[in-house]
Amino acid sequence: MAEFVKVANLSELEAGSCKAVEAGRKTIALVNGRGTIYALDDTCLHRGGPLGEGILEGSVVTCPWHMWEYNVCTGEKIDSPDIKVASYPVQVDGNDVKVAL
Repeated sequence: MAEFVKVANLSELEAGSCKAVEAGRKTIALVNGRGTIYALDDTCLHRGGPLGEGILEGSVVTCPWHMWEYNVCTGEKIDSPDIKVASYPVQVDGNDVKVAL
């Protein structure tokens, strides 16, 4: 069973923003999509760009390196849903943001 691990404080993640955090041995991109927090693998599948530094518009995060776009809810690439970054369950407990690993 996956364990939820605290990765950030909610106050560190403004609405509409992305942030890279460390969770165990993984780097996770946290995304605050209008008050709902999503967690994706931080590494873009194209050339390894940092999704935690991406641009969020609605439910789409765009990699800052080569503009690949992913759905933050599913991790699927917008124009090729068969290409997908890992997504992780998120739990918000007060000010703590936790991700299941």
